[in-house]
Amino acid sequence: MSNRTRRSLDSASGVSSMPPAALRRSSPSASSAAHAPANALAEAQHVLEEVFGYKAFRLHQSGIIETLLEGGDVLALMPTGGGKSLCYQIPALVREGTGLVVSPLIALMQDQVDALREAGVRAAFLNSSQDWREQAAIERDLLAGDLDLLYVAPERLVQERTLSLLERATVALFAIDEAHCVSQWGHDFRPEYRQLRILAERFPRVPRIALTATADDRTRDEIARELSLERAHRFVASFDRPNIRYTIAEMGSMSARERLWSFLSAEHAADAGIVYCLSRKSVEETADWLNRKGRTALAYHAGLAPEVRRDHQARFLKEEGIVMVATIAFGMGIDKPDVRFVAHLNLPRSLEAYYQETGRAGRDGEPANAWLAYGMQDIVQQKHWINASEGSDAYKRTQSQKLDALVGLCEATSCRRQLILAYFSEARAEPCGNCDNCLNPPQTTDGTELARMALSAVYRTEQRFGVGYLIDVLMGKENERAIRNNHDRLTVWGIGKDTDAAVWRSLFRQLVARGLLVTDDEGHGTLALTERARPLLRGEETFRMRLAPAREKKTREKRASAAASTVTGADRALYDALRALRLRLATEAGLPPYVICHDKTLAELAAKRPADEDGLHGITGLGARKIERYGAAFLGIISQFKPHPTLDNRLSATVNQTLALQLQGLDAERIAAERGLEVGTIYTHLAEAIEAGLIAADDVLDLDPADLDEIHAAFERLDTLETGKLGPAHAALDGRFDYGVLRCILAELA
Repeated sequence: MSNRTRRSLDSASGVSSMPPAALRRSSPSASSAAHAPANALAEAQHVLEEVFGYKAFRLHQSGIIETLLEGGDVLALMPTGGGKSLCYQIPALVREGTGLVVSPLIALMQDQVDALREAGVRAAFLNSSQDWREQAAIERDLLAGDLDLLYVAPERLVQERTLSLLERATVALFAIDEAHCVSQWGHDFRPEYRQLRILAERFPRVPRIALTATADDRTRDEIARELSLERAHRFVASFDRPNIRYTIAEMGSMSARERLWSFLSAEHAADAGIVYCLSRKSVEETADWLNRKGRTALAYHAGLAPEVRRDHQARFLKEEGIVMVATIAFGMGIDKPDVRFVAHLNLPRSLEAYYQETGRAGRDGEPANAWLAYGMQDIVQQKHWINASEGSDAYKRTQSQKLDALVGLCEATSCRRQLILAYFSEARAEPCGNCDNCLNPPQTTDGTELARMALSAVYRTEQRFGVGYLIDVLMGKENERAIRNNHDRLTVWGIGKDTDAAVWRSLFRQLVARGLLVTDDEGHGTLALTERARPLLRGEETFRMRLAPAREKKTREKRASAAASTVTGADRALYDALRALRLRLATEAGLPPYVICHDKTLAELAAKRPADEDGLHGITGLGARKIERYGAAFLGIISQFKPHPTLDNRLSATVNQTLALQLQGLDAERIAAERGLEVGTIYTHLAEAIEAGLIAADDVLDLDPADLDEIHAAFERLDTLETGKLGPAHAALDGRFDYGVLRCILAELA
């Protein structure tokens, strides 16, 4: 370990009190470096283990880190939760100088810096929330070499004063996070990001890395061009987030909010999550509505006072079970790992936006849900916003194409994950099995005649009306407006009265999604025919129509508790005690609980029950500094939960998990429910424990003496002890006793 890295581990958490860093090896230029020295790579591995508490790199982390250590530039596309931050944090700790991180939102810097300081890294940020004294102190630390990482906003970084300051400092690397903000075609365009190309001109020998979780081929090329990264090494990880279940709900007679409540009640009764709405008014109304329903919900949008936004964000990060109801102003860079769901009450702007926003769920890799409800009005609204924008015609065409791709995803009958990945130029051979279309495949039917009726209604009413009015015409609903327009005399009047209005609404959406109908540019919702409608109207084509899905299959019980679902009943009490300890430690430090450690770390502590500090070093997510600060507290809690001496045996882990629950007094049925296994499997586990002499059959079975005598007699009569075959005895006893019961009795007699 270099002197400088060692000092990062040994220093106090405050920035100004840190001693100057010793000189590290010189930073090689991209042109002169062939390979990162072996000792640098070894030091990177050491930092991974000792500072961050992980044992191995994943995805493309090692390749990215090696490239930066060589002095090369990188363009990295990695999914949310894929470990992007380590790709620049570790090289910044190994290379000489301070790593400069471009972060787009001031509100997020504090959270990121707090997490680094907890790991023993000397991190700071510079932004407008600090007074001049604080900023001056941080600048002095930078020039003295006392900072490992410094976070700045793009608009501050490109100021001449900041650039001049950096020229007097030693810069290890530049990391440009959320690099998709550079794209004018993207959903998070930030003009100041384009000015970051100046870094290549002013600091040509300092490696740069641009990172994003969301970018199609066009956006990747734009990032490289605008940031002068054309020659950068590209690392593109899979966009797949297999732990996220995608569900898109059709809008029917139930309102979006009622559908949301049904979803939350069934799947996330006490989980933290995000609900996205289009407007500020909708955000506040939905948050109030959820609070009245009994959930703790907070509003977040750009119209709220800064102090309110800060307070709500802090509560969301630090408290458990909070539902944040927000516009898209919230979420970028949020590092909360245990967000269990992201729900959309309206259609996002593009498939990129949908992927980016839903990616905020399940950063810890545990099961999470992406849930969306949408209707025709969403399409109308988005189309209107596109056409009312001040963008060029090319921009409007691109945004319309992006919206069409998202609508196509919503109306698809095939695997949604395959379609999402295909949009980002990634092929998936098999359906995912974890989206609504895979779990509950939608049915299709020949909708040719209904489609022709719908298109004819649009044509006969002169292409001047929206869906609601057209459905009234098709169903023959008399109203003053239709009579005034003489539409009650049209041939299409009432021809669809035998079809439910919800079916018509779904059909009109599908016709729009497939390009046979188009909404007007002004946002009135008027539908008009396209050229693609002509073959269908002429009888030259048919139309397969998606039917509303049946009720969703009950597959939720095993997903509800996420990381906690991996904790066995035997470890549950210890896991809960460790969670309570983490909450207390976080409250005392003024930090979110996940900054202390993730749920996965607590689950591993509960399962492995390390007895000393050396054992803590084998736990994922516990680096040297966290063990130093919190190790004694964790070990103190663990020492209070001694495992039952009977569990010190040579049986398999799964048998011991069942045995531990039995020792707590649970019967086979309750153990099966707790573990999500069949009762017969539990009896097999218990039979192994009985045969090993750890428990008796009487401990497991509740049988009358007469029943036990009858079973013993059958075993003796049929030579069950010699053959080990239970089938004849089961039949002789008329199937009155479960095979598992017989297996346990046989185990005791064997």
